[in-house]
Amino acid sequence: MPANPPKSSLLLHRINSNTPAATHNSTAAAIPSADDNSFMLCQKRYPLACTMPVPDTVARHHTHFVGPNQCCSAVVQQIAAPVSTVWSVVRRFDNPQAYKHFVKSCHVIVGDGEVGTLREVNVISGLPAARSTERLEILDDESHVLSFSVVGGDHRLANYRSVTTLHPSTTGNGTVVVESYVVDVPPGNTKDDTCVFVDTIVRCNLQSLAQIAENLARRK
Repeated sequence: MPANPPKSSLLLHRINSNTPAATHNSTAAAIPSADDNSFMLCQKRYPLACTMPVPDTVARHHTHFVGPNQCCSAVVQQIAAPVSTVWSVVRRFDNPQAYKHFVKSCHVIVGDGEVGTLREVNVISGLPAARSTERLEILDDESHVLSFSVVGGDHRLANYRSVTTLHPSTTGNGTVVVESYVVDVPPGNTKDDTCVFVDTIVRCNLQSLAQIAENLARRK
């Protein structure tokens, strides 16, 4: 289960309320770049807790066009496992529940795992959602990039698009995972509410991914 359940429960409640988050900058986020230790993501520049430079060839995937009623953000996770091990879990578009604990089940409804494949994800109870129909937008085994968009379902996160990239850490046989997203702000919520909520889900997923990948690496 995700870390710090009480905090997560509070955030799940807040996205259905009109209570704004106390502090969260939801307009944009920045990812360190190999050139200048920063990267323009969305429209403004903000620091991320990442000590490793992200190559420009990866960082460009995290540039999102953000509409007036949208927000975007990014989460960085360092994992003590090789990129190949982490990617073997991430690339399974048909099996997100392998590391996403908020996913109850998933089945492919169109396609065979290539770009354009559609999956239907059933969400655990307690979230402001029941199911989500998602389309695979990018699957790049060479650059380790995966992107999907939400195209239907019963949820409040409309026009959600996520991009996940992996690259080797510079301190050893590890991996840096960057996951960014852009999404509409639901009626009755603020941009801060929405980004705090989604950031929490993404962070829990990436922490779970780290644990699973590190366990796999140890067994190998």
